[in-house]
Amino acid sequence: MTDTFPLHGAHPHDDAVTFRVWAPAADTVTLDLEDGPSLPLSEAEDGLFEHTTDAAGSGTRYQFRLDEDGPFPDPASRFQPEGVHGPSEVIDPDAYEWSDADWSGVAREDLVIYELHVGAFTDAGSYEAVREQLAYLNDLGVTAIELMPVHDFPGDRNWGYDPAAWFAPARAYGRPEDLRRLVDAAHQTGLAVILDVIYNHLGPDGAYANAFGPFLTDKYETPWGPAINLDDEGAAGVRRFFVDNALHWLREYHVDGLRLDATHALHDESETHFLAELSAAVDEHVDGSARHLIAEDHRNLNRLVQPRDEGGYGLAAVWSDDLHHQLRVLTAGDAEGYYRDYQGTTAADIATTIRDGWFFRGEHSEHLDETRGTDPDPVGPTQCVVFIQNHDQVGNRPTGNRLTDDVSPATYRALSVLICVVPEVPLLFMGQEWAASTPFQFFTDHNEELGPSVTEGRKEEFEDFSGFEGAVPDPQAPGTFERSVLDWDEPRRPPHDGVLALYHDLLALRPRLGDEVRVEAPSDTTLLLERPPVHIAVNLKETADLDLPPDAPVLLHTEQGGYTPAPRPPAFTEDAVSFSRPGAAVLRRE
Repeated sequence: MTDTFPLHGAHPHDDAVTFRVWAPAADTVTLDLEDGPSLPLSEAEDGLFEHTTDAAGSGTRYQFRLDEDGPFPDPASRFQPEGVHGPSEVIDPDAYEWSDADWSGVAREDLVIYELHVGAFTDAGSYEAVREQLAYLNDLGVTAIELMPVHDFPGDRNWGYDPAAWFAPARAYGRPEDLRRLVDAAHQTGLAVILDVIYNHLGPDGAYANAFGPFLTDKYETPWGPAINLDDEGAAGVRRFFVDNALHWLREYHVDGLRLDATHALHDESETHFLAELSAAVDEHVDGSARHLIAEDHRNLNRLVQPRDEGGYGLAAVWSDDLHHQLRVLTAGDAEGYYRDYQGTTAADIATTIRDGWFFRGEHSEHLDETRGTDPDPVGPTQCVVFIQNHDQVGNRPTGNRLTDDVSPATYRALSVLICVVPEVPLLFMGQEWAASTPFQFFTDHNEELGPSVTEGRKEEFEDFSGFEGAVPDPQAPGTFERSVLDWDEPRRPPHDGVLALYHDLLALRPRLGDEVRVEAPSDTTLLLERPPVHIAVNLKETADLDLPPDAPVLLHTEQGGYTPAPRPPAFTEDAVSFSRPGAAVLRRE
């Protein structure tokens, strides 16, 4: 990759702007400046065209023409003020004055991630509104926020997984400087910022990148259609585009990490896998505090987080699904789709997953009809991100119902203790910390042509879902989005305030937990964890009696009056505890 950074897009400097665009199939590329001249770009190298002009500056709107086609927005536009189909705007990244020069980041072993959707996190649904909640998040005890994708998308509401403008923060949430202000304020508060990015498919509307170059290939199929072209003709330019995008977010927005969506759908048989190229570029071109590249990948593939010099891809961590799936099967009884692979889960299986980071390591998957997983032994606990809820595991259910709709409050409190004390990196989904009653439903705002097909597709997805006889919420209906917005009055009233108090105490306890971890399963539904100096007893179903260290002081238990309005405290003796329902207790082992 060329050393020029950034490579794509419009870049103000001195009293001029340099425009660069990759259009390998075009003979001519023309720059149309709004209220200004049309200027030809010159071909530089490898299908890149560029032009420097003093007729543009920060705030200038522009489009490109490819031969006789267009005009098109810049595929590397830094902002789309009129939407993804409109002209692009020149943004000067140096115009924002950062105040995070002393920011040293958050080490991976200290990460506690809070995943949120900017539009649904608050009523205002803006970068500024997230910024106003940073003190709350810091007080809660999380150390990083993870923003669901903010690549601009068609319409005014979207999960963000329909990317159209990869470099442009969604104008529905504010302007680029508002996102920079959010990241800057997060650092001042002590919070890292991780951004979810999509490199595995193009959005169905407004993704003009494919008009400029061969971004797709028919060599492979994905759930979204043809795969991103990472190893076919013209792939070098595509890879360069997405590497440049990652560097853009890390350098121009000071984000602390990227969550790479569905990396199992990045089909690449090149000698150097795209992910290894990406991690190498980040190491080379991003200075300052450590940046975390985190894969979402269901394969349990140790290569993802192995060093590049050992044949790995050099990523920091991977989302590990096994613990979530096991806990849902054991406590909520899920049995369809990928949950088929976890039927018969016991606490001993869960203990294995907590010890090793994931469970499947080459066994046959009934759901995939193939083997799944690799040896977790080379993978450290903090290289695995675990959760009891995330946007997919809530939003991809027919009605977007949360875990609290499917398990008892007592069970939910027990699961909350477990996820906060495991040695892996815990991830919380927005509202989880107060057992939010609001669902998180799938929502879009596509045009009149595409919208009905999205609605019908959602219905068809769940028409054979056993036990579900209700209507699937229409993704296109404004009410589907409105129902998904958090209710910030909830954490101030019972029973939500008690769950919030529990999370607050658990996350305050987490930094005191030792690195040494021992976990065992005394029965099919109970777990004992030791993270000296703390001992944790967890009962996931019905009643249970568990042995404890003798004379160990109780630090907290899930049936305390401050955590639930209807407590049923466990009975403690000198060296045991009896639970009358699901719950957990944390003790200090002297």
